[in-house]
Amino acid sequence: MENGKLQQTLAGCIELSGKTLHSGKVSKVKIWPGFAGEGRYFEFHSNLIPASIDFVRESLLCTTLCKDGYKIRTVEHLLSALEAKGIDNCRIQIQSLDSEDTEVEVPIFDGSANAWVEAIEQVGRKEALDRCGNNVEKLAPYLSEPFYVSRNDSFMVAFPASKVHISCGIDFPKVPAIGCQWFSSAALDDSYEKHIACSRTFCIYEEVEHMCSMGLIKGGSLDNAIVCSAIRGWLNPPLRFPDEPCRHKVLDLIGDLSLFARSGSRGIPMARVISFKGF
Repeated sequence: MENGKLQQTLAGCIELSGKTLHSGKVSKVKIWPGFAGEGRYFEFHSNLIPASIDFVRESLLCTTLCKDGYKIRTVEHLLSALEAKGIDNCRIQIQSLDSEDTEVEVPIFDGSANAWVEAIEQVGRKEALDRCGNNVEKLAPYLSEPFYVSRNDSFMVAFPASKVHISCGIDFPKVPAIGCQWFSSAALDDSYEKHIACSRTFCIYEEVEHMCSMGLIKGGSLDNAIVCSAIRGWLNPPLRFPDEPCRHKVLDLIGDLSLFARSGSRGIPMARVISFKGF
């Protein structure tokens, strides 16, 4: 059990809509309070897709969930906010303007998780009850031994710990304005809202044409990402933090780790997690 805590849900309903990053379409998201023990899950065309690692499919530049031929893309910012703000159980109803679409994407807003955090703060949270009216303990996964995974020059390592601590590093030697950065945070305390949630997604200007040729970032703009040129530096300053790109990687990692949640318990393990040049 996580320090005697009980599972939580939203105290009201959240409804937001906006343009998406990769498809460029507009989607609408409505998040409903959920029953304890049922966790976080998406509803798309009446199909239920749990926000679980079991349904993750490989995709470029975003985290994608897939079940029975239906895909939900770019879920990491929303799930990051829900995990960090302690919303353990909820139903995330999502739809695109085209009723024939078999895939949909979560809106990008300004490229950060700010919109979701503000919406959660506005409606508040409450103790979640199961379908029998009982509260349920909130469990947290833990490590019994160190864990390590790598791919090329990227790696992630996690060590058993008494509390959550995340460190991320990035390295762009050909883009001097970014260079090598590291950022560390307790992740699930008050620092998330102040120092992580508001960090925006970023891209390298010289890679934009290639990404567009692959059918990506059709909805990308200087309003929903910070863009850096290897030659000219940042094209849409000011940054919210000098190390905003690295902080955003922490935001993404929290969203991805949330996918390890089971039955309304926490996804992020009690561990010291270190990630370099995230996958």
